[in-house]
Amino acid sequence: MAIILNGTTGITTPAVSSTGGVGVGSVVTFPDNSTQATAATGFGFKNRIINGAMVIDQRNAGASVAMTGGIYITDRWRSYASVASKLTAQQSSTSSTGFVNSLLFTSQSAYTQSATDEFLIEQRIEGLNVSDLAWGTANAASITISFQVRCSVTGTFSGSVSNSSQDRNYPFTFSINSANTFETKSVTIAGDTSGTWLTTNGIGIRVKFNLGTGSTYLQTAGAWTSSYANGATGSVALVNTNGATFYITGVQLEKGSTATSFDYRPYGTELALCQRYYYKVSGDTKWFGIGYVIDSTRAQGITTFPVTMRTSPSAVEQTGIAANYGVLTGTTSTTCSSVPTFNAGTSEFSAATLFTVASGLTASQSIVLRSLAASVYLAWSAEL
Repeated sequence: MAIILNGTTGITTPAVSSTGGVGVGSVVTFPDNSTQATAATGFGFKNRIINGAMVIDQRNAGASVAMTGGIYITDRWRSYASVASKLTAQQSSTSSTGFVNSLLFTSQSAYTQSATDEFLIEQRIEGLNVSDLAWGTANAASITISFQVRCSVTGTFSGSVSNSSQDRNYPFTFSINSANTFETKSVTIAGDTSGTWLTTNGIGIRVKFNLGTGSTYLQTAGAWTSSYANGATGSVALVNTNGATFYITGVQLEKGSTATSFDYRPYGTELALCQRYYYKVSGDTKWFGIGYVIDSTRAQGITTFPVTMRTSPSAVEQTGIAANYGVLTGTTSTTCSSVPTFNAGTSEFSAATLFTVASGLTASQSIVLRSLAASVYLAWSAEL
């Protein structure tokens, strides 16, 4: 086959044939009768879950976090606890073969949940990343969720798949057969032909794992329902057992009715996927961005995001005290008099942050925003 560029014959490529099509598991045969199997991951990202191997932890860097309300642990994984101090969560180095990290939950007491209590972990998948599933139509495709799980308690556990408004829910179950042993699980779910499923940058699909939901929010497993559900009726609650542990990793959601091998992605690729939803600049980098002086006490800095965020962040997260931040003009460093604050002009491409000092700045000068302590950070969230 000849490639024609602007009317000129270019590189000639020998014809090839393939068995099973060009994709996962296909075999390509070249003219010399040599063969080459395609890569195990095929073309494109089959796994709609981001950070399923729990390798990215921008917020907590492996530190244990007490679950309360809705907070993120490892990137893209949101935990929810209706009662504080019943569970802790953290990235763990205990994992199954082929993985280096997991997400660990530890029960802090033998707590009996009320009918309306909720303890769960959830990933909210952006609608743009699941639009091809065609849920809410007659052409809805099936999905398969697979994962590695280890728990100190055996029995039937549960989770659910829901839409953005959570008026379409599919509770599912899985069994822990051996205590303190990683086991491979998979659940196949027929696509929902009803309801509203967003295909925008909003919540397309919620994937939940139940850690102790009360009876009000548990429904019968194995069927779509309009009743709100975090899991299945009769399933085990981790919060019931003091000191109980639950590890999960290798979480994958893929199109089709068969679980395939985990879609390993390069660390840098996985980090970039996470940074669409959360971006953190740590103080040990020493610099937060560049900018200009507004007047004698205020300077506006610009931090360029490494990837386009899902939407414009509406706030800046920070830690530390005013003295941990500074403004550098030329060779002169001025310590801030208050912690940096969110400023107008922030978009999905870059953040504008206001740095304030007591005095001494000169309007229109160029400045560099700097950290004066390794422990501080600035961060922006565009989570679903």
